[in-house]
Amino acid sequence: MTVPAIQSPWHVHWPEAGDADAAARFVATFQTTAGEPDVPLAMLRAIGGNSPYLSELALREPAVLRDVAAHGPDAAAQRAFAALAATPFAATPDRVAAAMRQAKRTVALIAALGDIGGAWSLSRVTGALSRLAEETLQLGCRHLLARAHTRGEIILPAPERDPAEGSGLIVLALGKLGGRELNYSSDIDLIVFFDPAAAAFPSDTIAAFYARLARDLVTLMEARDAGGYVFRVDLRLRPDPAAMPLAVSVPAALTYYETVGRNWERAAFLKARPVAGDIGLGQDFLEALRPFIWRRHLDFAAIADINAMKRRMDAHRGGPIPNGPDPVARVTGHNLKIGRGGIREIEFLAQTQQLVWGGREPVLRVGATLPALRLLSRLRHMSSDTAAILTRAYRFLRQVEHRVQMVADRQTHALPETAFGVGSVATFMGFATPRAFAETLLTHLMAVQAIYDSYFDSRDDADVIEFGAPDTPPPIETLRRLQALGFADCPKIVAAIRRWLAGQPRALRSERARALLEPLLTHILTSLAAQPEPDHAFARFDHFIAGLPAGIQLLSLFQHNPALIDRIAALLGAAPALADHLALHPGSLEGLLASDETRADPARVLGRQLGDARTLEDSIGLTRHFVSEESFRIGVATLEGRMDVDAAGIARAALADAALGAVLGAVVASHTDRYGWLPGAGFAIVLMGKGGGREMMPGSDLDLMFIYDQAEEAAESVGPKPLAPSQWFARLTTTFTTALTAQGVEGPMYQVDMRLRPSGNQGPVAVSLPAFRIYHAEQAWTWEQMALTRARVVAGIDPFRTKVDAAILEGLRPRRTAALLRENAQAMRRRLLQELPPIGPWDVKLRAGGLMEVEFVAQVLQLIHFVDRPTLRSTTTRIALANLAEIGAIDGAEAATLIAADHLWRTIQTMLRLTVGEMTGLALPKPSARTLLAATDEATIEGLRLTIARTAEAVRDSFIRHIGDPGPIDAPAPHPPSRRR
Repeated sequence: MTVPAIQSPWHVHWPEAGDADAAARFVATFQTTAGEPDVPLAMLRAIGGNSPYLSELALREPAVLRDVAAHGPDAAAQRAFAALAATPFAATPDRVAAAMRQAKRTVALIAALGDIGGAWSLSRVTGALSRLAEETLQLGCRHLLARAHTRGEIILPAPERDPAEGSGLIVLALGKLGGRELNYSSDIDLIVFFDPAAAAFPSDTIAAFYARLARDLVTLMEARDAGGYVFRVDLRLRPDPAAMPLAVSVPAALTYYETVGRNWERAAFLKARPVAGDIGLGQDFLEALRPFIWRRHLDFAAIADINAMKRRMDAHRGGPIPNGPDPVARVTGHNLKIGRGGIREIEFLAQTQQLVWGGREPVLRVGATLPALRLLSRLRHMSSDTAAILTRAYRFLRQVEHRVQMVADRQTHALPETAFGVGSVATFMGFATPRAFAETLLTHLMAVQAIYDSYFDSRDDADVIEFGAPDTPPPIETLRRLQALGFADCPKIVAAIRRWLAGQPRALRSERARALLEPLLTHILTSLAAQPEPDHAFARFDHFIAGLPAGIQLLSLFQHNPALIDRIAALLGAAPALADHLALHPGSLEGLLASDETRADPARVLGRQLGDARTLEDSIGLTRHFVSEESFRIGVATLEGRMDVDAAGIARAALADAALGAVLGAVVASHTDRYGWLPGAGFAIVLMGKGGGREMMPGSDLDLMFIYDQAEEAAESVGPKPLAPSQWFARLTTTFTTALTAQGVEGPMYQVDMRLRPSGNQGPVAVSLPAFRIYHAEQAWTWEQMALTRARVVAGIDPFRTKVDAAILEGLRPRRTAALLRENAQAMRRRLLQELPPIGPWDVKLRAGGLMEVEFVAQVLQLIHFVDRPTLRSTTTRIALANLAEIGAIDGAEAATLIAADHLWRTIQTMLRLTVGEMTGLALPKPSARTLLAATDEATIEGLRLTIARTAEAVRDSFIRHIGDPGPIDAPAPHPPSRRR
């Protein structure tokens, strides 16, 4: 009798039968055993003609097949999990085991139908299989713990409600189950831990009890009977499996991972999560392991270890993709998991990048491969095209893997060894021909292999320079090679490299570090020789190597980012100041690996990194390191010409804003924990000077003002140690500034100057909003009003920030006539020329017609002309000048001249600070001169000096025109802050 062609309510496409005879036999048998079935014929033929295992399951569970056909796999799966959840953990062992096996058969059949018919995505299929493993493990653990409690082997705190709660048992899932991406016929990788102090025991056999429980759990999951089995279990990922028992105590595990844990174990723990036992205790255990798994420095050394493991697997079990004209023959027998271009390579690509970046980007700490690829792309650690190629390949390969495993429920990952077998898989996958399937598969495999090789294959440099044995004359050919490269003192170079290869520097004492160094030497020397003064560049690199605390991380970084060697060589050759910073803080190199686009929003990046902070000290340390690294990155980008001085000033100001906001948030949290909250408190951080103007240069300090207010009725804070309002704000401000200026390994986060607050150093460190208003309405000097033109609120409580913005605008309303403003500004500039004369010919800030005079013009004219146009005010000098030209307060051509002068002066200051620090003489070192000429688009130093002279003359003319002539006058002037910045 023919089965009617019933249409399924869920729209799917069933593959054809690979074996038509087997399909006909299955349909006939199903009709005989299940009666008149309301199941689509295409579904039955797809099962019977492609998978003996699914055919057997369908004959055993016909009701499940009818349920899926009638209602779809989602509803059927929901009923299957509900039935499993309804099984009492206190039931007999036979009943618990039977319920677990029933759930396995049911969910396996449902997941297969959802997968084959295309109703479920890959994540839905693997998610259902993972949930099945997780819930059967939970039932098994609760059952075993409850029985042990009944027998008096353990005393549980909640044996009737939840035996796992407070049991001390931790069952961690790793691998595919940990990532919720279990494949169709996968075993499950588990590690069983226990806390010996968590539960009460009537005897002293704690370790033996948990080991026995782990063994019983494995038996419950693996034992086969007429109902099948649940899951195969692998416990070999536990610490030192040859010596450790099946269940490992938490203290022993932590000691192991902290002392001898290896990189492959770190990679395995990327997917770790507690799936059974005391889930909260398992999460605490993983939190304790966080520093082992996730390193705060960029861990490129882990890549070498993991790639070495992958190469060993390739050598023993995987294998390359063969060449040839027949695509079917090329894929016959290929291992979809560990073969070239396979699933494992995609997983390794994702996991190694997670290990490298996840210590600083907590958002990357996900177990599943596809979300990891999406996040790596979103954070720009992997191109979107690469992530898309890997994602498509992963989905396809996993789908093929599932089809291969569904045939006979075998844990296999290899395609059949015959062309006929490959053709059967092609049909099961829905392809019209075996060739079409093989060509699609090869496209994915070759794409993955190419991407994998681009990340991991090391570049062998055949042009190696030999340095000979210690205590022997340098090889003649080596000296010739070094001389040809451009080095002068070649024997000195050879001697230094011999010291490196002998392991004398601390960073090169390990054999592994020296093995990483040797193939890089030719590249390093070639890059250093390309600098204007090769011997000086080499000496700085030698100093850099000598100061490194460790070498493996850095050399691994070079190995996987060879272009970084060229960038560092240029840095060492042109910028001794940055080179000295690098020697003291080699971790700053990590910032160079992030693109400028990635760091366009430093507040967001810093916020992600602060996810690891647990204390105020953690927050300060992480922020300080971030500021140091980012400042270095911005400096290098400026030196390399990828950022001009305007973009760099904006980037540094954005970095300062992010740091101030992060530190203030952490300080306020710590402060309120200690002293409580002050009712009605409002506070804001005001940034002035170069930071306020978003024109920060290397080494710029922060001109800060802390403004606050509180409810009138607030007498003291509400908390553990109440303080009066003035004390509460004073301590908050002091803690905040201390956090910013505290010394760390990178030095202080920032130098802070608070002398621009009302009354300067004589006044309180925190200024109340009423006092600020009164001071600027009645007492502020002209120079203080000028400084206020650059004031910008950067952090604080939002509603209060608006009030401070309004108070700043009110403070900018002139209390003096335009003539008096000009007179005071002229006298102030005169006094500065007397007290702070320029320190040399390159001091373009303080010289006549220099940067200070450009800023004076912009500030004075803003105070005069923007009183009724507050929206035209800008804290940035170049924007303020453009706005002044727009309203006719200054000629357009003159404004353009001043804007160009402002850019030139800041460019010169920035490049000199990056390369030589403070210049007092006339002659510039050749590397610094070359860098400065490139930044200013000048051909010669003489030409640049002429440009400087003409620009200064034009600026001085504008200053005289708009403010007055600050000639040498001995009369006293308003008191400006006497400092050089």
